[in-house]
Amino acid sequence: MSISCVIVDDEPLARSLLKDYVSKVPSLKLLEMCSNPVAAMEYLKQNQVDLLFLDIQMPEITGVSLLKILKNKPLVVFTTAYSEYALESYELDVVDYLLKPITFQRFLQAVERVSTRLQSKVTDTQEKTQQPPSTQQPFIFVKDGTKLIKVRWDDILYIEGLKDYVTIHTKQQKIVSLQRLKAIEAKLSPQEFVRVHKSFIVAVKKIESISRNRIKIGETIIPVSDNFHENVYNIIEKKQL
Repeated sequence: MSISCVIVDDEPLARSLLKDYVSKVPSLKLLEMCSNPVAAMEYLKQNQVDLLFLDIQMPEITGVSLLKILKNKPLVVFTTAYSEYALESYELDVVDYLLKPITFQRFLQAVERVSTRLQSKVTDTQEKTQQPPSTQQPFIFVKDGTKLIKVRWDDILYIEGLKDYVTIHTKQQKIVSLQRLKAIEAKLSPQEFVRVHKSFIVAVKKIESISRNRIKIGETIIPVSDNFHENVYNIIEKKQL
């Protein structure tokens, strides 16, 4: 997949570094480099772009302000020396947040996240055009002791894993099943359920609030692991919470 991109940064050395990184990734196609947000905004009005590498602190207006102004937003990766904008980046639905100085390895991780996001959009579009809408509520069967229990997705609040067992927390009950969390994750829709920790999967619709390190569902506080921050990005992308 080819990803067209634009670099927006007022620092020449930062633009030069990002340009060098982009040139090393075959899937990236650099369309333009802008030294200020106003020039970037004018370019984006006239051109279709998949991805912005966007600095935050710049003259005239900030990268955050530019992102709020844009109507047809491309995917965005913030590139900044300031960590205090991290929480706001979640709210603005950015794909990644790169702190300067940016290593090539960390840059590649951001590109992979962008590629995954774009591929997910393509897949969702194809599924919508190829499959008729279903009126049946999805469900799974899980073994609880000697019984198989039907659990509707809409009833699930969150799922907790502990070694070889999972506990499915629903509106009505808790169901303990002898299986690993990864196995049950494979049976669920990634659009409806998201892994936020090595021990937790949550139902996106049941989330009441999200902060950087925790999710609240009812009276339960669920930790968000650093390794699963991308899952949180996906929540913000696909759902309005």
